[in-house]
Amino acid sequence: MAHTHRSRPGWPLTLLYIGFPVWWALGLAQLMFFVAAAAMAVILVRRREPLRVPHGFALWALFLVWVLLGMVVLRAHAPDTLPGFGMARVAGFVIRAGWYAAATVVMLYVVNTAREVTTQRIVRLLAYMFVVTTCFGVVASVAPQLEFSSPAELLLPHGIAKANFVSTLVHPTLASTSEFLGYEQPRPTAPFPYSNAWGNNLALFLPFFVLAWCGRDAGWRRHVAPFVLLAAVVPITFSLNRGLWIALAVAAAYAAFRLAANGRRRALQVLVAAVLVGGTAFMASPLYDTVTLRVETPHSNERRASTAETVVAVTAEGSPIVGYGSTRTMQGSFSSLAGGETDSCHQCAAPPLGTQGFMWRLVLTTGFIGTLLCLAFLGVQFVRRARGPSPLDVATCSALLVAVLCFFVYDSLGSALFTVCIAVGLMARADAEEAIR
Repeated sequence: MAHTHRSRPGWPLTLLYIGFPVWWALGLAQLMFFVAAAAMAVILVRRREPLRVPHGFALWALFLVWVLLGMVVLRAHAPDTLPGFGMARVAGFVIRAGWYAAATVVMLYVVNTAREVTTQRIVRLLAYMFVVTTCFGVVASVAPQLEFSSPAELLLPHGIAKANFVSTLVHPTLASTSEFLGYEQPRPTAPFPYSNAWGNNLALFLPFFVLAWCGRDAGWRRHVAPFVLLAAVVPITFSLNRGLWIALAVAAAYAAFRLAANGRRRALQVLVAAVLVGGTAFMASPLYDTVTLRVETPHSNERRASTAETVVAVTAEGSPIVGYGSTRTMQGSFSSLAGGETDSCHQCAAPPLGTQGFMWRLVLTTGFIGTLLCLAFLGVQFVRRARGPSPLDVATCSALLVAVLCFFVYDSLGSALFTVCIAVGLMARADAEEAIR
């Protein structure tokens, strides 16, 4: 492994991302994040050098301690939730702790391998993932019914492979279907497990795609980039992800503000022109009708709002300091203790508390203190680079802004948080370069 590390710097990230379509087809996509993180951890240990950490890392380290404190309250009963304790709750806690650990490792790996793995290389890997996610989205729009059994699925015991959570991870599907517009509408999912995860990841990859494929040193990529962005419009629309739409709009506005503040008039003019021309063409296309209908069909607004309010109330009443370490199931529905799911109304049951948004997972599982620690750490990174003049500063700050917006509606604990921590690592690199100068 040491020889591989010396001859091919950054191979864990390259293996993870370049091979991602293959990992998806094998049913191993989510597992490979942990494999890559384990390899990066070994590389960091073998360096035998003091680890450099981002500014404010003590906040993140304390947040991780707060996550681990959740073990103490896993058995605790939260108000207005179903009693009981089992291995499923423990397994959920272990998986979530594993994602936090993997995200931390990749953050430290990016910070500490600046000499071996160039920033350009990492940015281009994330940009490549935008292209991959877009291509899968386009194919899903054309052939949404395509699915197949993966090797991982075939090797697992039948009962485990068919369990809903496991099946979602190991059974490759291009799209999921929703009916809240009044008709069946396929929504792209691949190469991620869920449609919301598809939108969350696409939004986070976009700033790095623009940086790598539209910059001065992009070469041939500059000529292809407009076509990739144009192709992305179709699956973005059919995803019906309002959170994605809002995040992209905010990111575009923020990027325009930063470009203007940095005096990059040419780039600002290109951005404004692209938005105006693209917006006009979009409004004249059939895709506009889909967006309009989606906006006029709120669907999940009330459920999301009720879930968030309940999470805050339950945490404040029972365990405001450390939370409950895991999600909980409500008694009944939001309207009645006797309510719940029926054959004719699957939406009548309240979703598990701690879902419907990473922010509410933070609150329920780590309490208000843990939530503040996590957000404070990300806030420190954003503020430190918010005035940075480089295009990398604009891209990484845009990614963090998108991430926090998505926290309110998407469960970002997974590949999305992995990308966020890569962005933090790149920010720390920029801090280190400024300190040297």
